[in-house]
Amino acid sequence: MLISPSILTCDFAHLEQELDFVKRSGADWLHLDVMDGVFVPNLTFGPPVIARLRPLSDMFFDVHLMMQYPHRLVDAFAAAGADLINFHVESASPVAETLAAIRSHGKKTALALKPATPAEAVFPYLDQLDMVLVMTVEPGFGGQKFMADMLPKIAALRAEIDRRGLSVAIEVDGGIAPDTAPLVAKAGATVAVVGSALFNAPDPTALVQTLHAIG
Repeated sequence: MLISPSILTCDFAHLEQELDFVKRSGADWLHLDVMDGVFVPNLTFGPPVIARLRPLSDMFFDVHLMMQYPHRLVDAFAAAGADLINFHVESASPVAETLAAIRSHGKKTALALKPATPAEAVFPYLDQLDMVLVMTVEPGFGGQKFMADMLPKIAALRAEIDRRGLSVAIEVDGGIAPDTAPLVAKAGATVAVVGSALFNAPDPTALVQTLHAIG
């Protein structure tokens, strides 16, 4: 499992130190949750913050857009330093056109699925994707309980990706910890977003090592 810690649970008054903490933990990516207060009820940050973080870290920036109109800011997020731009299939943006815009900047593409959205919603786009994100909580807030009924969705995605012989990662986000990570890995996930479990861990490095060994 690749580990992509979400900075949603970090101390925003000390972001540089928090980025260093994530790096020292041995995690692979950095997950940046962008919320617009429309698609989800919460509001976080946008391209200017990511642009300021970019010089502070050489980690892979996994940018998750929980936005109603993500296509309007693809250029800005690409310029800010996103390595992967992930938006929701349920958003109001035209999916194919938005994916093409992301690709035009040389960035990796991903589509995210809310819990109520079936796996089949992304099947038409799988050959245009580097990753699919399965939300295992409702998007918009950190610290929620893992939804085990999302496991069949992960398995359905893995089956379709393998059937087509595609190289598409499956990321999971929500309630991932040492007790739930084996479940998502068995279902076919390869990338885990970790928030509270990492930032509250007594030994973050040991936690990341444990999660790395799963799958």
